[in-house]
Amino acid sequence: MAHGPSRSAACGILPDRGTNPCPLHRQADSQPLRHQGSPKLKLFEPLCSAYLEQSFPVVVPWDEEKPKNPMVELFYGRFLAVGVLEGKKFENTEMFGQYPLQVNGFKDLHECLEAAMIEGEIESLHSENSGKSGQEHWFTELPPVLTFELSRFEFNQALGRPEKIHNKLEFPQVLYLDRYMHRNREITRIKREEIKRLKDYLTVLQQRLERYLSYGSGPKRFPLVDVLQYALEFASSKPVCTSPVDDIDASSPSSGSVPSQTLPSTTDQQGAPSSELPSTSPASIVAISSRSVIHKPFTQSRIPPDLPMHPAPRHITEEELSVLESCLHRWRTEIENDTRDLQESISRIHRTIELMYSDKSMIQVPYRLHAVLVHEGQANAGHYWAYIFDHRENRWMKYNDIAVTKSSWEELVRDSFGGYRNASAYCLMYINDKPQFLIQEEFNKETGQALVGIETLPPDLRDFVEEDNQRFEKELEEWDAQLAQKALQEKLLASQKLRESESSVTTAQAGEPEYLEQPSRSDFSKHLKEETIRIITKASHEHEDKSPETVLQSKPENTTSQPPSNQQVVEVAIPHVGKFMIESKEGGYDDEIMMTPNMQGIIMAIGKSRNVYDRCGPEAGFFKAIKLEYSRLVKLAQEDTPPETDYRLHHVVVYFIQNQAPKKIIEKTLLEQFGDRNLSFDERCHNIMKVAQAKIEMIKPEEVNLEEYEEWHQDYRKFRETTMYLIIGLENFQRESYIDSLLFLICAYQNNKELLSKGPYRGHDEELISHYRRECLLKLNEQAAELFESGEDREVNNGLIIMNEFIVPFLPLLLVDEMEEKDILAVEDMRNRWCSYLGQEMESNLQEKLTDFLPKLLDCSTEIKGFHEPPKLPPYSTHELCERFARIMLSLSRTPADGR
Repeated sequence: MAHGPSRSAACGILPDRGTNPCPLHRQADSQPLRHQGSPKLKLFEPLCSAYLEQSFPVVVPWDEEKPKNPMVELFYGRFLAVGVLEGKKFENTEMFGQYPLQVNGFKDLHECLEAAMIEGEIESLHSENSGKSGQEHWFTELPPVLTFELSRFEFNQALGRPEKIHNKLEFPQVLYLDRYMHRNREITRIKREEIKRLKDYLTVLQQRLERYLSYGSGPKRFPLVDVLQYALEFASSKPVCTSPVDDIDASSPSSGSVPSQTLPSTTDQQGAPSSELPSTSPASIVAISSRSVIHKPFTQSRIPPDLPMHPAPRHITEEELSVLESCLHRWRTEIENDTRDLQESISRIHRTIELMYSDKSMIQVPYRLHAVLVHEGQANAGHYWAYIFDHRENRWMKYNDIAVTKSSWEELVRDSFGGYRNASAYCLMYINDKPQFLIQEEFNKETGQALVGIETLPPDLRDFVEEDNQRFEKELEEWDAQLAQKALQEKLLASQKLRESESSVTTAQAGEPEYLEQPSRSDFSKHLKEETIRIITKASHEHEDKSPETVLQSKPENTTSQPPSNQQVVEVAIPHVGKFMIESKEGGYDDEIMMTPNMQGIIMAIGKSRNVYDRCGPEAGFFKAIKLEYSRLVKLAQEDTPPETDYRLHHVVVYFIQNQAPKKIIEKTLLEQFGDRNLSFDERCHNIMKVAQAKIEMIKPEEVNLEEYEEWHQDYRKFRETTMYLIIGLENFQRESYIDSLLFLICAYQNNKELLSKGPYRGHDEELISHYRRECLLKLNEQAAELFESGEDREVNNGLIIMNEFIVPFLPLLLVDEMEEKDILAVEDMRNRWCSYLGQEMESNLQEKLTDFLPKLLDCSTEIKGFHEPPKLPPYSTHELCERFARIMLSLSRTPADGR
């Protein structure tokens, strides 16, 4: 539903709450997760019970004589509470909107529901003269949309604050509610008794199985099967007849013998107390001294080859071994069979419990999961998003702030079940799977076409919306008219300024328009014009193979070598062309302009047209030169170049050709360049410049749209500025000066985005700028987080300054474009990093600063709060621009960035 700047008239449907609107409207994304009135995404606010109760008061909702409230019919149900209170039975019928469920201590949704439907001593409900209390809940009427509110918090008495419960809780895509219906109460009670009996039996079996799997009386327990196997292995080992101390081979030593007097010192080094040493006789000392060295545990490099790998019995007869092996084998087999039988019995009981409600009579009330509301963070702050099932496309969609993206059941499970990270579902919305009106498309009875949008609304609500939309459209028209008038005034002012400074425009194009074909004021005859065309065809290739320096230095035959008295001779080195002696009037030569690539091309074209100029005069030479230059520029525009070479930066005409600028604008741009006053450094260039200026004067106002001409040149100036922003931003990024880099990269991205909206070749690679802008924010976020983790006041404050002044203001720039999935994921990573601190113990002052800062970080608004003015660019020449661009792009190609 569209709505204008003013309050929507459609809101008149809701009761007027005066200056005290529903508090849910004022809850921010980062507010605490509470049991009652949990803040929801704005999309679901109308579904909250508090909102519904205030907006649609229920007087007699179930009175058939009065019209029912449609919202209550859609979201509200009833249950019957049957119980015993101090020995007295009671029955109540109650309404419910969101049905609250406890999460702690349960593994799935059915366990939560079972616990919520039975309170107190269940046995007292069916017994007479009982003093115990308890009650059961039975659904009598279920709403088409059933909402479960999951209570995921508990109050920590020790810390004096609420804490979020992150336990895993599974919920199905299809939930059968037959077991909770009042009409099935008798069969459900029977099944519950059976399940209780099975669970009691299951507990006994699990205890017995545990005794087999954890056998022993000491602190360490082992599976009984393994114990018997180890005993069998011990009994089956080869018997030994000597003590484990005396059976070491006393053959010749491998590294010499040790004198007897050294033994005590060796023993002392190993730290053995004298009281623990065995008593030795002189004979035994002599025997020990004659043996080889016994390697101690810390110096032993290998086990002696004759040392038994495992202990073995000293004495055992064949008869004893046979009896023992027979017993151990038999016992092991018996234990294995018993363990297997217990495990199979446990599995059967689990399966029986799972299938207890699977008979046909208990699957008649299916509810399908439609939406899941997720909270990430802790009890006092966090971030919210939702998953909603698209029935038309048969897939899950993720609604995260303003971003709506395709999702999957696997992603929903990972984010919603809990137990994986700080994210978990706090609200589940199921819809009745049988009534198709909830998801089925409506069709026009006359045309048979599907109704969409406003057509699906009831007539009264549709009228409200249409009236509101009409007012909104009127406001838009008035707003557009104001903008158009303002834009027209600005264009007229720009046009006036353009006419005043037209001679100073320094960009152009080439071709053969009508005004180029007309005779100039030098009054050439028609015969000369035809002769010019013939000579151009003949002489077009005469000087193409010569170097630019040779062509330009060559002089006409009838020219004199002495410059006029009012001219000066200057030696100029032009890159890629050579050194030249330039004749120019004093003050009439700008060496910086002559260094530009476009002026180099014009000089080369004039040099190559020398022969035509000498034979046919200045106008023929002009035609030849402008054709050569235009052909060269077209070739550059069509050339496939590496990233470090961008001919658009070299010449404005290349930029215009690639972006399919109007022909007249390209022609006038090139004419302006041939008419540049800096070309008056010798007679030939001066005369061609005069011809170009004469052609410019002949252009009629209706032939070239001056406003469009100026707009194209403004775009080119913005393209050059964007390039310089990008260069400085990338250079700072490589120097790890991320704050300076961020400001320039953001300007580069914003300008580039505006240019690309007009054409794919108007700007630079958007993914490149987006990647480094994103990486710069991530690097700054990492720096700020490390400063915060240090715990020192100064470092913490510096970290929060980085976040508040550079991260938070620019996050909306990453969220505003919902198609940039990598940007959205980067924002989530930054938020997750700071939300992870919520569950950690920290000093109270840090906790306070974190609590104050997090709402700003988690704000889902896309309002841009960045700088008002872009950073100032230093002065730069075209040659410097091209050189720095090539250098930075080459460095990027040598170190490719991940993710690009």
